[in-house]
Amino acid sequence: MRAEQRGLLYGWMLAVLEGLFPILSQFILRYMGSLYAYAFSISVAMLFLVGYLVLRRKLHELFCKEALFDLFMTALLINLIFVLIFTGLRFTTAANAAVIMIMQLFFAYLYFNVLGSEKMGVLPTIGAFLMAVGGMIVVFPEHFQVNRGDLIILLAAAIAPVANFFQKRAREHVSAETVLAFRNSVAIPILLLLAWIFEKPLSETALMHALPWIVLNGVLVFTLAKILWVEALHLISITKLSAMVSLIPLFTLLFAWLILGEVPTLRQLVGIVPVVAGAVLIGQKEQA
Repeated sequence: MRAEQRGLLYGWMLAVLEGLFPILSQFILRYMGSLYAYAFSISVAMLFLVGYLVLRRKLHELFCKEALFDLFMTALLINLIFVLIFTGLRFTTAANAAVIMIMQLFFAYLYFNVLGSEKMGVLPTIGAFLMAVGGMIVVFPEHFQVNRGDLIILLAAAIAPVANFFQKRAREHVSAETVLAFRNSVAIPILLLLAWIFEKPLSETALMHALPWIVLNGVLVFTLAKILWVEALHLISITKLSAMVSLIPLFTLLFAWLILGEVPTLRQLVGIVPVVAGAVLIGQKEQA
């Protein structure tokens, strides 16, 4: 399997895992504030990542001089994005959050294709926009009202392509696990301090109720999915990978049906068609 095909496969796999994120996060947010929810989720991920780096003797990569600036920028921007998402989810629905995050495809295309030098062929470009349109058809609510949660998540979507740019550069020098471990190690103490200052005290009972969801979020979303994300960034363009984000709402709807009993509407099922068609076009070979 060539590199680009492997990158697209990783994109499909991470879309499945990321589809769980809004559901798992909302379960956690029933018991604690946004900052605590994020801090504990990435703390679980950190245990796995450090263990992996120790076993593979890669701890030295955390201090790689060539990657240090990109690692710091990645840590700053990615953690800002997830703080914004967790905060936004307190004021809006999972469906709203999913459709707004699709806008990172627009921002990626604007930054890297319109204003930058990263170009895609005609078919992949059409595919990217088909996926975005299909995703919006699937999850766009009947009565969409902009609120502060929507605006907060829109800001996260605008930052995401820039964060991915620095992740892609860092991955040229260090492993995906190192990128994730670095950004988590920077974030955890800061998040816990901010949560202690700004959020309500966390009871032991609330933590125990949230713990199963925290573990699932930490392992599936903040470990496996993020490794797939960084690896995919190393293999395909930022715009192509951003287009794969359009698949995430489909899996969110599927898991919402299976876990929460929310039955998809006809309009949502219709939206699957352009998303699948777009995914096929995205996989076509780039044109010169």
